[in-house]
Amino acid sequence: MVMAQSLLVCLRQQTPERPIDVLAPGWCKGIIERMPEVRRAIELPSQHGRFDWAMRRRLGADLRQHGFGQAYILPRSLKAAIPAWLARIPRRTGYLGEMRFGLINDVRSKDAATFRHTVRRFLYLADKRAIDPQWTPPSPSLRIDFERQRDLLEQFGIASEEPVVALLPGAEYGPAKQWPARHFADLAAGLGRAGVRCIVLGSPKEQALGEAIVSDSGGAALNLCGRTSLPDAVDLIGACRAAVSNDSGLMHVAAAVGVPVVALYGSSSSERTPPLTEQAVVMTRALTCRPCFERRCPYGHTACLSHIRPDTVLAAVAAHLPAVVK
Repeated sequence: MVMAQSLLVCLRQQTPERPIDVLAPGWCKGIIERMPEVRRAIELPSQHGRFDWAMRRRLGADLRQHGFGQAYILPRSLKAAIPAWLARIPRRTGYLGEMRFGLINDVRSKDAATFRHTVRRFLYLADKRAIDPQWTPPSPSLRIDFERQRDLLEQFGIASEEPVVALLPGAEYGPAKQWPARHFADLAAGLGRAGVRCIVLGSPKEQALGEAIVSDSGGAALNLCGRTSLPDAVDLIGACRAAVSNDSGLMHVAAAVGVPVVALYGSSSSERTPPLTEQAVVMTRALTCRPCFERRCPYGHTACLSHIRPDTVLAAVAAHLPAVVK
């Protein structure tokens, strides 16, 4: 969702007088509400992998009441284009995707698959400069609620002047994108010896992962997985001096709040979904089998991540973020 903000920034620059509403799953709402370009977040009802024609008809009827003049449809699936068509939105912009003839009536001629960079694929819907590799796309920028941030730091016993690094060990896609928990723990221990506090952030699904990092690091990290909302995570990451992250949504959050990022890439590609900030260090291993884009390593070793050593990451933090590790 964060990467899509680049398109919203572009639209706001082109037509500042036109309000922008965003239709997205409910879990995105907290992030969307931190985007200054957005007037309103509209919840896309949970689908659980089902087509659910009746739900889409109801959604289309609801959207019709808003009188939208144009819809930008970012997903390339057939079902993603149906609500805007049912809502009778006059101009429906997108890629042809899954044979969406008629559903998309403002078709972008470029094949979406030709874009190696996801953000440029989104941006090309509104700005043809996105095809030019020399053009610098606008970067996402999320608002921080500084009052809430102060409350959270106090709640979790973190002093405002304390140097803190966010560890973001989750990756919803699968284990082939996850740096080993033991490596995160060793990194936390090394940062702790340098006088840096580590907080582990993630969803309730990562709670056990966070506990393993805390345990294996000898208590050098604070596990906040499952203890914060997504907006809370935005505010807490914004209070950190740096973030160390897998290729995940929270990595993009860290970049969008202006925090320096050490980004760890396994099965995915930093060319396709890089952290959109100049304050990023990308770490990976140049193996012939990557990027494979698989959820699990086909060879069972995940060497593209396990061979990124904790001391190497610690050195990257120290070298590229000298204000954090002295």
